[in-house]
Amino acid sequence: MLETALLSDDIDIKKAYIAQCLDNCIQKSGDYAIDFIPKQFDMPSYSTICRIVDPKDLPSRKRSDTMEGLAALVHAIAHIEYSAIDLALDAVYHFGMMPIEYKIDWLEVAIDEIRHFAMLEALLSDLGYRYGDFPVHSGLFDIARQTAHSPLDRMAVVPRYFEASGLDVNPQIIKKLKQQLQNQYILRLIESLEVILAEEIDHVRKGDRWFKYLCDIKGLDAPSTYKEILSSYRLLDKPRPHINIQARKEAGFACSELLELGAKECSEE
Repeated sequence: MLETALLSDDIDIKKAYIAQCLDNCIQKSGDYAIDFIPKQFDMPSYSTICRIVDPKDLPSRKRSDTMEGLAALVHAIAHIEYSAIDLALDAVYHFGMMPIEYKIDWLEVAIDEIRHFAMLEALLSDLGYRYGDFPVHSGLFDIARQTAHSPLDRMAVVPRYFEASGLDVNPQIIKKLKQQLQNQYILRLIESLEVILAEEIDHVRKGDRWFKYLCDIKGLDAPSTYKEILSSYRLLDKPRPHINIQARKEAGFACSELLELGAKECSEE
């Protein structure tokens, strides 16, 4: 079922299989592992819908005060949410040795991401566009492939780095959009982003929980291991201009980590 959900480009099919997988997990007692060797997929499920290009070949973003520019922005965010559906599914599919609570956590995340995508897809439709009308890159799919060998790396890189980065960027987008509150579509996008921001804190928190769980069972120091993993993927090369200290703290980050990531100040209170 997980493999079918991962390969399908139909959101309704994904949703149905995810719900069935989640129900199966909840009904079982104790831990169980997927009894097959997971496959490495060559292409993301959205490759049948979207034209995938190198990030440097993406067209420059147009102003959000035009219909096309706003649609391009909504499409870019919708693509992140679609990618996040498959990332959550892949976290279950590739790491069957993890506890049942881990599987439940990421299947619940996948359900949230489907809802986020659906909100944005509806807005995109009302703007006169569809998912797939703009080119996309496959960065999140590529990072899933690169971390498929290690649940520790996956939890560090995907929820604790990329999704946590979303906590930083989301409020900046909302701030810019609030300059155009007279636009009904802008208002809807802001409402969607606020829902996504609140729920992504929980997603990052789950990643933080399982990253620290894996560090504990391996006898590793979590903060130093996190830095080592990010360095190995060259994710510490660029400083972060905005760090959402409160959201990251709610998600499990310590002030010492946030200061090393570039926060100017942080209180543990």
